[in-house]
Amino acid sequence: MRRRDFLTVTAATLCVPAFASAFQAEEASLPKNVYFRGSYANSKRVFETTRKGRVAFLGGSITEMDGYRPMVCEYLQKKFPQTEFEFVAAGISSTCSDVGAFRLETDVLQGKNVDLFFVEFAVNDNQDGMFEYDHAVRGMEGIIRHIRTACPNVDIVMTFFVNEALMQKYREGTVATSIQAHGAVAKRYDISTIDLAKEIQEEIDAGQITWGEFGGVHPAPRGNRICADMIAAILDAEWAKPTASELVPHPMPEPLDKYSYFNAGFRGFDGLALKEGFESPFVPDWSKIPGGFRDTFAGIPCLCADKPGAEATFEFEGNALALYILAGPDAGIVETQIDGGDWKKIDAYHHYSAGLHYPRAITLAEGIASGRHAATIRMSADKNANSKGTAIRIMQICVNR
Repeated sequence: MRRRDFLTVTAATLCVPAFASAFQAEEASLPKNVYFRGSYANSKRVFETTRKGRVAFLGGSITEMDGYRPMVCEYLQKKFPQTEFEFVAAGISSTCSDVGAFRLETDVLQGKNVDLFFVEFAVNDNQDGMFEYDHAVRGMEGIIRHIRTACPNVDIVMTFFVNEALMQKYREGTVATSIQAHGAVAKRYDISTIDLAKEIQEEIDAGQITWGEFGGVHPAPRGNRICADMIAAILDAEWAKPTASELVPHPMPEPLDKYSYFNAGFRGFDGLALKEGFESPFVPDWSKIPGGFRDTFAGIPCLCADKPGAEATFEFEGNALALYILAGPDAGIVETQIDGGDWKKIDAYHHYSAGLHYPRAITLAEGIASGRHAATIRMSADKNANSKGTAIRIMQICVNR
């Protein structure tokens, strides 16, 4: 995919939780819902000594929007005025941590080093993916372990953004599944977290701010400023220390889940055997297909079918297989067979598909034996009761190698 080309910018073009209480920041000056772990000495040393830095942001629409991300970029440029930054904006609306793991290589790493990395998917894994704990771990751990393998010195900040469901869980004395899962990953890999969900819930309940003043799921400037200031509090506290004499790789523990997506990526469409109904990848004429369409995905060739019985066969290497799709009002049901086994049905339609070609990953197989596998996908004659068709539009075949 080519999307990151126009989202990578340099400084010259820049305008501008209770379960983790034992890990509360050592620095007493840090805000209550900032949980400090690890070190940020590597990024400081790189920024000060090389006067260059590569900083990446990965997440959903909260990262894609004009919100906390440009505020943090501006903070960094003011903090290190002599440093030339490359800021990689890798937020894609509606996407979850599993998609983040699959696109990390193409959208963030791009064969380059990353010095400082910001990641958020707590809201989308909750309200878009509605993930169970294990899947939320596999997505987030896949991202963290992959980037730490490629860039052992990278410093990381993880943020839990906020919706009403996440706040309600805190009010009930529990923690939402996505925050539990992502928090477990952060603890495992010694990564600081910004629990904005808990912070805003407490501020609302104390009458310090309203949900409307914060801005809702997509924060208003005031809400984004709260987040950016919490991030700056961690970095200011750490970067007040003397500059390190050398770079120190971060520890790499054993994975939480051996099936996490830390070798994830896009397979491509080479070597597919297409039977009647599937067409070779092409750019759909979205103006003729009912449903909203985001320019984010303009110009991307898709493997398409819209008739029951359409079939494609291919091989892949790994222990998980998914399709990164645009699921519109006519999204159908995909039948999948791995290595000649039983057929499995996966509904591509999403509750946001009714009026939008919605980006999502549908998992066809995971937790299977690592190695080479044969897969067949076939469009079912069955469909979701809310869908207007039996179509599939695949942007990428995703594997965890």
